[in-house]
Amino acid sequence: MMSKASLSQKCSATFLPPRVVLVRHGRPAISMARTCYRGFRHFIAAYECAGLDPRSAPPAELRALVKNLSAVFTSGAPRANDSARSLLPQAQIIADPLFAEAPLAGPRIPLVKMTVPIWAVISRIMWHAGYHPEIENYRRARGRAARAADRLLAGAEANAGTAVLVAHGYFNAMIGRVLRQRGFVRVGAHRASFWNAVTYERLV
Repeated sequence: MMSKASLSQKCSATFLPPRVVLVRHGRPAISMARTCYRGFRHFIAAYECAGLDPRSAPPAELRALVKNLSAVFTSGAPRANDSARSLLPQAQIIADPLFAEAPLAGPRIPLVKMTVPIWAVISRIMWHAGYHPEIENYRRARGRAARAADRLLAGAEANAGTAVLVAHGYFNAMIGRVLRQRGFVRVGAHRASFWNAVTYERLV
C-alpha cells in the first residue's frame, strides 16, 4: 500500500502547473552581409538550409534552465535541430513543421542594398500588411500558433510539467501571445537575439 508521503509526492508531480520554454535557435552558419532584393530572396532559401554555426553555443543560464529534460521540440529546420542537440544532447528531439517560422517573401525594391536584418524587418512589416505571395499569411500563421501552443501544453503534461521548444524568433513570439491569452505569465522578453529564451508559466 502506498504511504501518505509517497502519495503526496505523486500528486504533486501530477499537478505541477505547466511551463513552456520558447528558445530561439543559435546563430546559423550563413553570412548576413548587405545585399539587393534578389540576394535577399536567395538568402531566404539558403537560410532554411543552414545549420548551426559551431561557434554559437547556448549560454550557461539557458542550459541550467532546461537541464534534465528528456525531450525537446523543434521545427525540423537544420538550425533548430542543431541548436536543440547543442542545448540538450541527451534528449529526444521531436521535430514538427507545426513550429516552423512564420514565412517571409522578399519584396522587390530595386536599386537598394541593405543588410539582411533590415530586409527581414521590411519583409515582416509587408507580410503583416498583406504581402504574402505563395506563402502562409498572417491569419493562417496565427491559427498555426494556437495549434502549436496546444502541442506544447500536451508535451508539458507528458514531461513533468515542462516543454521546451527550440525554434524561431517570430513564431515563438506568436505562440507566446497565445499562451498569454490563456492566462500564462511571461518571464523574459522576445528579442531578435540568438538563443533568446522566454518562459511561460501558469501560476496555480
